This record gives sequence, C-alpha cells and structure tokens, in this order.
Amino acid sequence: MKKYFGDKAFYLMVLAVAFPIMIQNGVTNFVGLLDNLMVGQLGTEAMSGVAIVNQFQMVYGICIFGVVSGASIFGTQFFGKGEHENLRSTFQFKMVVAFIVAIVWMLVFAIDGKELVNLYLSDDGQSDIVLTYQCAHNYLMIMLIGMIPFAISQVYASTLRETGQTLVPMIGSSAAVLTNCFLNYLLIFGNFGAPKLGVTGAAIATVTSRYIEFFIVVIWTHLNSAKEKFIIGAYTKCTITKNLIIQIIKTGTPLFLNETLWSVGQAAIVQCYSTRGLNSVAALNISTTVANLFNVVFISLGNSVGIIVGQLLGADKKEKAIDTDRKMIVFSLVSGILIGAVMFMLSPLIPQIYKTNDTVRALATDILKVGAVFMQVYAFYHAAYFTLRTGGKTVITFLFDSCYLLVVNLSLAFLLTRYTKIQVVEIYIIVQLAESLKCIVGYILLKKRVWVNNLVNKL
Repeated sequence: MKKYFGDKAFYLMVLAVAFPIMIQNGVTNFVGLLDNLMVGQLGTEAMSGVAIVNQFQMVYGICIFGVVSGASIFGTQFFGKGEHENLRSTFQFKMVVAFIVAIVWMLVFAIDGKELVNLYLSDDGQSDIVLTYQCAHNYLMIMLIGMIPFAISQVYASTLRETGQTLVPMIGSSAAVLTNCFLNYLLIFGNFGAPKLGVTGAAIATVTSRYIEFFIVVIWTHLNSAKEKFIIGAYTKCTITKNLIIQIIKTGTPLFLNETLWSVGQAAIVQCYSTRGLNSVAALNISTTVANLFNVVFISLGNSVGIIVGQLLGADKKEKAIDTDRKMIVFSLVSGILIGAVMFMLSPLIPQIYKTNDTVRALATDILKVGAVFMQVYAFYHAAYFTLRTGGKTVITFLFDSCYLLVVNLSLAFLLTRYTKIQVVEIYIIVQLAESLKCIVGYILLKKRVWVNNLVNKL
C-alpha cells in the first residue's frame, strides 16, 4: 500500500501546491455557475446565446493554455534547477507568442463571428432563433475587448506557478470572478440604479473582471521582483537563445496543436449536439457549468503533477519523481470517485434552479449523471496527460488526446447526429465510452516510464 499511498507529510506537500489552484478554480467555477444562473434568468435564448460564445472563448482560452504550457515544461524544470535567467527566457517566449495568438483569434471572431454563431443555431420549434443570434453576437463583440489582458495574465500566472507561487494567481482569479459576479448582478438586472443591460451587461462584467485579474497578477509580480527573479530585465533585454527557441518549438508545438485541436474538436462536438435543437445547447451549457465546479479537484491535482513532478525531474530526482507521480495519480483517482458520487446525488436538484423549460432540465440532469459516472475516468486521464507532458512527451499526448478526439469522438458524434435518430443523452454516453478507452493507452505509457526525462540538462 505504501507504493500507492503517501504519508501525512506527502499529502500536505501536495495540497500546499494543489489547494490554492483548487480554490482558484473552485471560486472561478462557482461564480461561473452564479453567472450562468443569472444569465439563465433571462430565458433559454439568452442562456443559449452566451453558451455558444463561451464555446468560442473556450477554444481561445485553451489555445493560450497551449502556448504557455509548451514553454512551462521547460520553465518548471529551469526553476527546479535554479536557473532564473532561462526561466525569464521562457516567460519572454510565452509573452510574444500569446500576444500573436490573441490578435489572430480577435480577427477571426471579429470577421467570422456571425458565421460561427449560425453554425450552432438549429430550430427546435421551442426557441427564438433570431433572439438567440442577437444575444450571441452582441456578447461576442464585447468579449473581444478582454482577450489581450486575458492572454497576458495567463502568461504571468503560469510563470508564477512554475516557481511554486500558486497563491497570487489564485487571488487574482478570485478577485476577478467576484468582480464579475457583482457586476453581473448590477448590469444584467439593473440593480442599485445601474442600467438593465441583460446579456450586454454580462459581457461588460466579464471583460472588466479580466482587467482586474490582469492588474493584480502583473503589478504583484513587478513589485516582488526580488523573489520572482525572472521578471528582472524581462522587458529591457531579450535573453532567449536560438537553442532554447528551437527546443521549446520542438517540444511545445505538438502541445499547442494538441490543445488547439482538442478545443476545436470539443466545440465541434457541441455543434453536433446542437443539431438536436437549442434545448440540447442549453442543457449542455447547464451540465458543463455545474460539472466544472465538481471537476476542480482532479483538474487541480493534475496541474499539480506538472509542477511537482516537473521540478523533481529538473532537479534530476527521477526515482522520487516516479514515486511522487504514482501516489498523486492514485490520489486524483480516489478523489474523482468520491466527488463523482456527490455530483450524481445532486444532479437532479441543480437544474431546477434555472429559468428554462422542463425538457432542458431533464436533459441537463441526465448529462450530469453520465459525467458523474465517468469522473474517475477523467481524473486518471488528466493526471496521466500531465505526467506525459511534464516529461516532454508532447507528440504522444498529441496523438492520443486531440487526434483521438477528432478521429473517434467527433466522428461518432457527427455520424450519430446526422444519420440516426438517437437522442442527445444516448449520443453523449457513447462518446464518453469512446473517450474512456484512452485511459488504457495512458496506463501503458505510464508503466513504460517514457516520461521520465530531464529536459534542461542539455540546454
């Protein structure tokens, strides 16, 4: 049992890293749930319109995550080795590439926003398609204003986490989401004398919250340069070497492509579900928002694997990295089982809070139950993914993550929604069953220890 479970000191060490991330994700997703509930009070059309745009923002956010993650593999190991100048170089690389990606996606949404929204509009005879489109397009155009500060704050936050500083990103994110929640209450419904702006108010609140996070994380980092040495000279001299750029691109490009294609694939799968009508879009929006709140534990533990195991690999403590990784994966798996059970029990209750029709509530409940059953599968896969990524095996993660999603999951969703009359819940179950097969591949790769690599010794 000692092989799979740590002592008290081990779990305190893990939670010291994971708990601030859990709090950050938990507050973010809880306020996201409140945000979703407030928009949901405007009706199914408004909720569906915002849900459609959130699919696009999800793709953008994960693209930024892919940009910072490729360099973070090296940044974490550089910090573990005590090389602050090289850590600065990875920060500079992330900043440049993230800014470029933000500009590209802003242009895409500004130019092709109307066509993208229309892809998700399918008349089910119960919802107003025109109103849904107007809500979605208005929301999307305002969201463009917050895309660059979001990208920059993610670059700062990811670099801080690489140094083990998870508290400040948590504070920045928590302040942002609390601001978002308060402004939603003011601007959606026109409380305390504020204008009643509906969906437009929700967009303004979200954009404002992104600037709040941006200022907190950036200002704190620069005021604490003695501790966060990577920021010293970050904007006055370029320290990126040609060799480091080549290595980051070589290792990080598959990761960036993986995150981008995975997010696009997920959005495409939702588009397939949307052919069953706007009720399906609304139900998926509710279930996803609620599930995200329950998923914070295993997601935070997976992120912690990247930090803790990455630092051990950078310090060349390979056997300790293997032992720590094994115990953290078991911890994540057990947590997934327990949290999944709680989510299953609560799944019939939460959709009742939304101001929508009974069909949407019933669909959302069923989808939540399916997600609860598969939560331990997600937990294991997520931890395995971060383990392989931390060891630089980004090509492997690309093949069995996004490639698998596009070839298997998306193909299943497309064929079942276009050529059968199977209902959306049954299609969702089949797609999740296909997703679970990836765990077998992940387990084999973990056992082979292909991820046990020190990536920074040769740089």
